[in-house]
Amino acid sequence: MKILIIEDDENILAVLKRGFEEENYIIDSASDGEDGEYLALTNSYDVILIDWMMPIKNGIEVIETLREKDVRTPIIMLTAKDDIDDKVKGLTCGADDYLSKPFSFKELLARVNVLYRRTLSLTSNILQVKDIQIDIDSKRISQNNKEIIFTQKEYELLLFLIKNKNTLVSIPLIEEQLWNNEEYINSNVIQVTIYNLRRKLGKDFIKSSRGLGYKVEF
Repeated sequence: MKILIIEDDENILAVLKRGFEEENYIIDSASDGEDGEYLALTNSYDVILIDWMMPIKNGIEVIETLREKDVRTPIIMLTAKDDIDDKVKGLTCGADDYLSKPFSFKELLARVNVLYRRTLSLTSNILQVKDIQIDIDSKRISQNNKEIIFTQKEYELLLFLIKNKNTLVSIPLIEEQLWNNEEYINSNVIQVTIYNLRRKLGKDFIKSSRGLGYKVEF
C-alpha cells in the first residue's frame, strides 16, 4: 500500500512515517499543502492523510482541489479541531474520514485499512479471486484452503494487480507504486517477483504483455 502524508508537524510526520514503514507501507510526505497537493495530483496513492492547518494551503483547500480534479483517493483528515461543526466541514469538503489529534497509531492504521478495503469493493476483510483467498488484515493468502507463504513485495504486487483487475498495469507504474523508483533501477526485480507469484499461484494466474506490463483477469 502506498500512502501520502501531508503534515507540517515534523514530530507527528516522523512518527507516522516510522509506524507505516514498519508495517511495510510505502510513504511519500509533504510538509505544506501546496507540495502535498502536487504529489497527490501527479502520483497514485491508496490513501492520503492530511492535516487541516498547514502553510501555504490548508487541508480543506487541498481536498477541495483534489476532488474538483477528480482525484478519488480515500482521504483521512488529521486535525486538532474536534468540534462537531469542524468535523462536518471536513467530511463535507470531500474527506472520507476524520480523526482528531491526539490519536493512537493503532486506530489510524485500522481506519486506513478500512478505506483500503473499500477501494477493493470489499464488505469484509476477505478477498476471493478465483481459487485464491486473501485476508487483507492479516495479509495471509490461501489456495484451496492451503496457506501460501509470500514475501511482502509479492503480496503487495499481487494485491496491486488485483486492485486493477482486467487492466494491463505498466511496468513503470508498478515500479513507482511498489518500489518508489528506487530498488528497481538497473534490476529485474519486478520480473523475478512475477515469476515467483506464477510459481506459487499457477503460471496462468497473471497475464503479461512482453515489455509492457501485467494483469489479473477475473
